[in-house]
Amino acid sequence: MPAPSIRLVPALGRGDLTALVVNTVIGSGIFGLPLLVTGLVGAGSLLAYVAAAAGIGLIALCFAEVGAQFRAAGGPYLYAREAFGPFVGMQVGWITWLMRISAAAATARIFTDYAAVVWPAAARPIPQDGLITGLFALLAWANIRGVRAGARASNALVMAKLVPLAALVVFGAGHIRAATFFGWRAAAPPGVGGWLQAVLLLIFAFGGFDNAMFPASEMRDPRRDVPFGLLAGLAVVAVFYLSIQAVFQGVVVPGTASAQPLAAAAERIFGRAGGPFIAAGAMLSIWGWFAATILGTPRLTYAMAEQGDLPAALAAVHARYRTPYSSILLYVAASWILALAGSFEWNASLSAVARLATYGATCAALPVFRRRGQGVGSFRIPCGALVSALGIGFCVVLVTQMGSTEFVLLAATMLLAAASWVVRTRTAPRPRR
Repeated sequence: MPAPSIRLVPALGRGDLTALVVNTVIGSGIFGLPLLVTGLVGAGSLLAYVAAAAGIGLIALCFAEVGAQFRAAGGPYLYAREAFGPFVGMQVGWITWLMRISAAAATARIFTDYAAVVWPAAARPIPQDGLITGLFALLAWANIRGVRAGARASNALVMAKLVPLAALVVFGAGHIRAATFFGWRAAAPPGVGGWLQAVLLLIFAFGGFDNAMFPASEMRDPRRDVPFGLLAGLAVVAVFYLSIQAVFQGVVVPGTASAQPLAAAAERIFGRAGGPFIAAGAMLSIWGWFAATILGTPRLTYAMAEQGDLPAALAAVHARYRTPYSSILLYVAASWILALAGSFEWNASLSAVARLATYGATCAALPVFRRRGQGVGSFRIPCGALVSALGIGFCVVLVTQMGSTEFVLLAATMLLAAASWVVRTRTAPRPRR
């Protein structure tokens, strides 16, 4: 289809991209998962974090090389489309969108959990739903008004979220007790299944960096900035996650944590004021995550519409603000509905399973592009074929932990993608002879 007459603005630099990666990864996961992970594997939880970080590191290396080759919006959808054709591209696009809206829904639910520490009424249904609605509406408005406005919100909130987490780590380190740290026990003997389930949940916490790849058409120099921003951002995340889990596990006495595990840790470190302090930090962190994800994800449906894989209306660009406003509104509406309908853990598991499919596709695309000779002069990782194979294997192993509900929803999404592809091929104009 013809390109829109109004184009997006290339306004994002290396610092914006690094902040975007940190913001889209550090969201709700680290505020809700420490207790769930210790419940699955007990005192060995840090090993689960290391395994998840190693697996995500392999995938991120593939993303760094592949992403550096593209200047168009779309991220994993575009990579799969270029490597394997429109049918696979559409499958990856739809699954990626499912992953992003379920992640947003899970994040919105944990936002209200921590809001209840500061404002107890937030635990009740009507105020809770009002908070979720306001969260989506305000950031949608900011991002429709321009990519720079969205980037400024993301950059400011990434600092706001790191300050309370850094305080928790720095002051909490002196409160860690070995007996407390090793006193945690799994709810049941974990076995291989328990460890894999813990790593799968942590994929939700470590994942999301792909969102920073969507607005490539609004980056100044993707070839240089994508590898730096992606790898630097994930290094920051890994240090924070391991440190925060160690503090939680070494400070909070087993059996005393609540649905807000880091608030419980902060109360042990700072006293009664610690709970509201970290709860406010959690809310800022989640707000920052939303600022980043609403900046990135709508560029996926924009890119799919630009390629003719979704209705052309989703490629509409605002005449004044030059943002894909219809795609922003669609993403916000779908995420809002899932947030009101499902729990944190359910949405987090669905998001983790869906992202494994899209991550595996990008890992598989790397050797395809190398065989074609693409990416010469761009960023290249050592032992690319091995890294790609290990990344695919990591995704396949974790997909085996998929529950029946996640399987049904993933299968339904793939059927919808296939149906969309059939409609597209039948309605596309035929070339003249």
